[in-house]
Amino acid sequence: MWWSPGRTAGACLRMQLLLLQPCTQSRWRWRWRWKSSSDRLCSRMSSSTPPWRLLFFGSDEFAVESLKLLTSSRNANEGIVDTLDVVTLSGNVPVKRFAQQNRLTLHSWPLHDVTGQFDVGVVVSFGCLLNKGLINKFPHLLPRWRGPAPVFHTILHGDAVTGVTIMQIRPHRFDVGPILNQELHQVPQCCTADQLGAVLARKGAHLLIDTLKNLSETMENKREQSQAGATFAPKINKTMSWVLWEEQSCDQIDRLYRAIGSRTALRTTWDGRTIKLLDFVGKCHISLADERKRPVPGSVSYQKESNTLAVCCKDGWVGFKAVLHKKRLTAADFYNGYLHQSLQKNSPAQTGGGMFISRKKELSQEDRRGLDSVT
Repeated sequence: MWWSPGRTAGACLRMQLLLLQPCTQSRWRWRWRWKSSSDRLCSRMSSSTPPWRLLFFGSDEFAVESLKLLTSSRNANEGIVDTLDVVTLSGNVPVKRFAQQNRLTLHSWPLHDVTGQFDVGVVVSFGCLLNKGLINKFPHLLPRWRGPAPVFHTILHGDAVTGVTIMQIRPHRFDVGPILNQELHQVPQCCTADQLGAVLARKGAHLLIDTLKNLSETMENKREQSQAGATFAPKINKTMSWVLWEEQSCDQIDRLYRAIGSRTALRTTWDGRTIKLLDFVGKCHISLADERKRPVPGSVSYQKESNTLAVCCKDGWVGFKAVLHKKRLTAADFYNGYLHQSLQKNSPAQTGGGMFISRKKELSQEDRRGLDSVT
C-alpha cells in the first residue's frame, strides 16, 4: 500500500488505510503478526522478554539491511537476539548469500514445522505469502513492507515525505493491522528509487531493533490505522516504461525515469520499432526556428552543442544522450543515421517522420491500466 501526498480520492485507488495522519504523507510498513487468541497474547506478553529466538524471512538487498543489524545485535550480545535463523527463496538471492557468509542457519521455502523453535518471525521483503497455519506457530511475527512497490511509487508520484512503520498484521489480509512504531523521512529532491530504498532500508532496520528492545511496551501502546487515504502501489513492470509524449509532462517523465530507470529503460517507438531511451538528462530548453508553430508531442530535435536528443512532451522538452535501436547509439549517431534522413524525406506533421510515437493505442486494456497509474 502507498499514500500519495496531496492527491484527491479520484486520483488514487482507495485501498486499506495506512497511516494515522491526513493524506499528506506516504509510509512504509513493517508488519507484525501475533497469535490470534487475545488470552494467549496477554499471557505470552506478560512472560516474554528478550533475548528473542528469531526466524528471519527475506530475499532481496532491502531485506539484507535488517538482517545485518539483527546479526550484529546477536554477535554483540546486546540481549535482544538469542538465536537467528533465515528462511529465503531458492536461487542466489542476496539474503541467502549474506546468511551463508555469516554462517547463519538456512531453511528452505516452503518451511517445514517450526513449532516451539522460535519466539519471533521477522518478514522483510520476502515475496511470498505466509499461510495462517505458519503464522499461528509464532508467538510474534513481524513482516515488513506493504504493497509490491511503495518506494517506486513514492518517486513516481512526487511524494515529499515517506517513512518506515512497524505494524501488526492478521491472517489472510496484508497491511491492515495497528501501528506499533513509526518514523518519518523527507524525500530528497531528484533522488532515485534505489537511493531512497537504501536509506529507508537502513532506517527501518534500526526501527526494527528499537521495537524488539521494548516489544511488550510497544504492543500495549499500539494504535489503529486511519480509515482514509490509502492507495495501492502496484508492482513495477515494463508496461510502465512506455513514454506517452502527449500525456506526460517533463516532471512526470523525470519522476518515471528516477523511479524505474535503473530497472528498465524508458521506451517509445520509431518508424514502427521499439526504441529504448538512455541517459536521461532532464528538461531541455531549446530554441525553434519558428517559435509561432507549436511542436507536436513526440517531435525529436538534435541539439548539437550538448549532443542531446530533445523530445517534445506535453509541456516542454526532455533530453536523452543515447538510444538503443538495434544497438546503442549516441544522440549524434542516431541523428546522422536516422533522424537527419527522416527529416529530409518527410514532413513530421504528415508522416510521423522525425517523431517518437507513443504506443498506448496498441496496448491491451490491462496494459493501459498500468500506464494510467503513471500519468
